Amino acid sequence: MAGRKLVIVESPPKGRKIAGYLGPDFDVEASLGHIRDIPTPSELPADMKKGPFGKFGIDVDNGFQPYYVVDAAKKKKVAELKRLLKDADELYLATDEDREGEAIAWHLLETLKPQVPVKRMVFNEITKEAIQRAVASTREIDANLVEAQETRRILDRLYGYEVSPVLWRKVRAGLSAGRVQSVATRLVVERERERMAFHSASYWDVEADFATGNQELFTARLSALGEQRVASGRDFDDAGALTSAKVVHLGQQDAEAIAAAMPTAAVRVLSVSEKPYTRRPSAPFITSTLQQEASRKLRMSAKETMRTAQRLYENGYITYMRTDSVALSETALTAARAQARELYGASSVPDKPRRYTSSNAAAQEAHEAIRPAGETFRTPAQLAAELRGSELALYDLVWKRTLASQMADAVGSTATVKVGGDLPDGRLAEFSASGTVITFRGFLAAYEEGRDEEDTRRKKAAKLAAEEERRLPQLREGESLTTERVEAEGHQTSPPPRYTEATLVKALEQKKIGRPSTYDSTIGTIQDRGYVSTQGNALVPSWLAFAVTRLMEEHFSQLVDYDFTASLEDDLDQIASGEAHRVQWLTRFYFGDEAADNSGLRDLVSDLGMIDARAVSTIDIGDGVVVRVGRYGPYVEEVAADDPAGASASASATPPRRATIPDDIAPDELTPERARALLAMSAEDGRVLGVDPATGFEIVAKAGRFGPYVTEVRPEKVDQGATIKKTAVPKPRTASLFKAMDLATVDLETALRLLSLPRVVGVHPGTGEEITAQNGRYGPYLKMGSDSRTLASEDLLLEIGLDEAVAIYAEPKVRGRAAAKPPMREFDADPVSGKAVTVKDGRFGPYVTDGETNATLRKGDDPETLTAERAYEILAEKRAAGPSTRKRTTRKTTAKKTTTKSAAKRTAKKAPAKKAAAKRG
Repeated sequence: MAGRKLVIVESPPKGRKIAGYLGPDFDVEASLGHIRDIPTPSELPADMKKGPFGKFGIDVDNGFQPYYVVDAAKKKKVAELKRLLKDADELYLATDEDREGEAIAWHLLETLKPQVPVKRMVFNEITKEAIQRAVASTREIDANLVEAQETRRILDRLYGYEVSPVLWRKVRAGLSAGRVQSVATRLVVERERERMAFHSASYWDVEADFATGNQELFTARLSALGEQRVASGRDFDDAGALTSAKVVHLGQQDAEAIAAAMPTAAVRVLSVSEKPYTRRPSAPFITSTLQQEASRKLRMSAKETMRTAQRLYENGYITYMRTDSVALSETALTAARAQARELYGASSVPDKPRRYTSSNAAAQEAHEAIRPAGETFRTPAQLAAELRGSELALYDLVWKRTLASQMADAVGSTATVKVGGDLPDGRLAEFSASGTVITFRGFLAAYEEGRDEEDTRRKKAAKLAAEEERRLPQLREGESLTTERVEAEGHQTSPPPRYTEATLVKALEQKKIGRPSTYDSTIGTIQDRGYVSTQGNALVPSWLAFAVTRLMEEHFSQLVDYDFTASLEDDLDQIASGEAHRVQWLTRFYFGDEAADNSGLRDLVSDLGMIDARAVSTIDIGDGVVVRVGRYGPYVEEVAADDPAGASASASATPPRRATIPDDIAPDELTPERARALLAMSAEDGRVLGVDPATGFEIVAKAGRFGPYVTEVRPEKVDQGATIKKTAVPKPRTASLFKAMDLATVDLETALRLLSLPRVVGVHPGTGEEITAQNGRYGPYLKMGSDSRTLASEDLLLEIGLDEAVAIYAEPKVRGRAAAKPPMREFDADPVSGKAVTVKDGRFGPYVTDGETNATLRKGDDPETLTAERAYEILAEKRAAGPSTRKRTTRKTTAKKTTTKSAAKRTAKKAPAKKAAAKRG
């Protein structure tokens, strides 16, 4: 009888898929990701907190040894794996083949300490053929990859634990710094600084429709006057000045004069030129380009893209999604070319396969680009019954890109015509038009790459038209034309666009900062920390990000230097390839290198007295106004024009004027004029609207942190007695302005109506109960007893009458408060419990349940697009984690032990490097 074989993977879905391709002798179990990690200092055993591991969980003075402990939530899982291993004759470690997967495999080996043969099983797609090949061709654990992952983990721990406390003391408690997140934040802040410094320029141009003798129309734009080119947006710098004296800056008066003269001007064709047009397909997806294209075309965040790609990979639809290689295997090349030939014809495929190479010399962690899995590709139509929502959309993107990468170029021709009109002043007005005719679509029949918003903004209409298929009429030089329509148009230059997730990923990749596989988590981190928020698709930095970035730039400039950060990745790649030594590299990074005159991280953070907390949290916006980042949020403060730091103001007996900055004002929108307006309506004073005739109290409009509002000013009551003291007074009435209202224009009448809320609408004739109109946390509504009904707009709060309110209550309520909410989604039986699975909307948000186990949806999971597989996976993770609360018994702490990378190092034939590790259950 054949012995049992235990296969360990990271996740249950991956395990279920693999189990279906292996024989009955294989048991497949999931580790649920990492089982061990470096604990925080507070999680260390009491007897170790004062030792060398006490500060970081790492002994920096003894070879940077990390202290590993099994995650408390994974102890049950580790015990289960040990139990299964007792009945196994072989252990297969089938975690992902990148650095993180290699580390998980090594930690499993160190923790389980198997007494049976261990094999490292790797694959980059989950198909029957790939899994059977992986079983037949196992290898040993790659010690260099483990070293590189461990070095990255130690590096990030040292960076975060040394720099973050500086931010706590000098900016605000609870902040964090990180090797990649701090640089990503700096990129977003720098772009906002460019927008703040930008000065718009105004320019005009002229557009005309011309007709041939056959009444064929085409549109052209004024390109030159006489011998000089007409200025367009690209001819102005960020200060609003022309960058060349050789262009004509057309103003409104000139443009309108030309437009008025053209209908009667003699117009003729000056020249016609034609040149070939060729466009090549893009390479197959890697991690970063998949994130960018999913953002452009599907409006998916980087995190959502990676989560969806993970599910597609684990269920056998695409290859491994964390890769920086653009290469395709021979099998994939054959499959893509065959399917393209079948769907689009033999002429759509070139004679030889297209082979792509990465511009990144370190692109080595995965063997292939992201493509559909298998030796033949399934079309999106064939998977429409299996995939839904974002999964089908992302698969469609991968499939099209892969096929297109092996298809022929798109070819055609681009024609450019120049038209001249004689103006009354003797000048020649030259108009230009271009059109591209694609005669063979090639790869465009399958796929066309999206454009960044940044790119489309900078391209003018004529240039964009050349990218599109637009046919010009047949024209010949000297041919007379008539002007059918002419129009002068004014334009303003625009500031550099803010980063979107797609363009930030692109910038990080171009600067070689971090790894594409971690970009999704980096973007999530800077949003979670409050450094960046979103306006539509744009990433907007907070004032807090300005303060943190300034501190880092002025005092830790090396740590946020783009070239230095990129060099760290190169060094980690050298460790992964065995070309650099982990301990020596970490020693230089942390302790410094005197020979190279390089200060280490330890010395950089040692002198905090040099950091002026007030200065780094101050941003000068001009005109004697600064922004300060305070403990409770940002505010504007009036200072002397020659003293932006506010030193004289702090010494003055009269406190400076201050005003809270509303959350909805982006940094580039806070001009000196707007800041002055906020100061004029500051929280201390406000803009006086008048006096309430009913109470005699003054009514003021103010700008608050959560938006503009109106309030009444009540006088303080004073007891007249032996001791004069203030007594409690009722809180003043306060009301937020409606979204459509403007703080600068709101008047007394409107303010009094707002302060009248909640407003009594009347008494219901049928029930005798009073109906009130109220504004709540979730918007405007009517209330009658315990029955509430939503109103369509805020304006109805002030306008709705009794008849309209009664009519609303006459309509059946959509769902009573006490009624059970219907399921949001329903799925088939869970493979573990055998019970039907539903998605419900609970008190704390959507959750998935099979009636026995409830699990809250993770961040990035959308109830509308959640798949059955993902629902089963969430339930499996919840079961594996065990109950959230349980009795704990005090157990005697075992003595410290030391483990080495013995198995990995022996198999890799390298000297073992010892690691202190916890053996605590």
